[in-house]
Amino acid sequence: MRKIGLIGGMSWASTELYYRHLNKGVQKRLGTACSAPILLESLNYCDLSRLTTPEQWAHAKEVLIASAQRLETAGATALMIAANSMHKVADEVAAAISIPLIHIVDETGEKMKTDGIKAAAVIGTRNVMTEAWFRQRLVRHGLTLAPYDASRADEIDRIIYEELMQGKANEASRRTMKTFITDIAKQDIQAIVLACTELVMLVDPDANVLPIYDTTRIHVAAGVDWILGDSQ
Repeated sequence: MRKIGLIGGMSWASTELYYRHLNKGVQKRLGTACSAPILLESLNYCDLSRLTTPEQWAHAKEVLIASAQRLETAGATALMIAANSMHKVADEVAAAISIPLIHIVDETGEKMKTDGIKAAAVIGTRNVMTEAWFRQRLVRHGLTLAPYDASRADEIDRIIYEELMQGKANEASRRTMKTFITDIAKQDIQAIVLACTELVMLVDPDANVLPIYDTTRIHVAAGVDWILGDSQ
């Protein structure tokens, strides 16, 4: 098996999901005695949360590059960033290392393209839902993306930062997300992209009106493929 590097802590709740499901994926393929060889660096999210200014993003880029380089030096053969929002600087991180970076948006886009999905809506943190970098990266894979609702984006952002990133999943927010997804599904779309690594704590990707593409699940599957040598 190949050792994978994982930059986590953004938040710890989603990093826990990554660690668990990378191991479960390896176990499912190889047997219950096996576990995934992972080098994990969990960053302090205090300096990386709710970034808005170019200076804050420049700092985040340097923090992630340094983390990636440490993981490569420690023996990682590929890198994963366990957060959708931090993929805003993924290209710069990838350019600073000599090992592959498994990109969460590209893996999701390729999966949707393979499945014949042409039109979708994105649900995630405010910056993921509203900023061009995420949406344009998905569009490269042949997708048309529905417009977002600003008030809905604000409430989803609040749920993610104030609840899910603290490891809390309450029933009121679960009902809110169900209502949002039902409303979003009325648009002229074929699927919904769950573009926040914590949202799976509230949303069951297998129990909704439209297909839901959970970026965490897709990213983890790509990581398992790398570990087991099924991808280049």
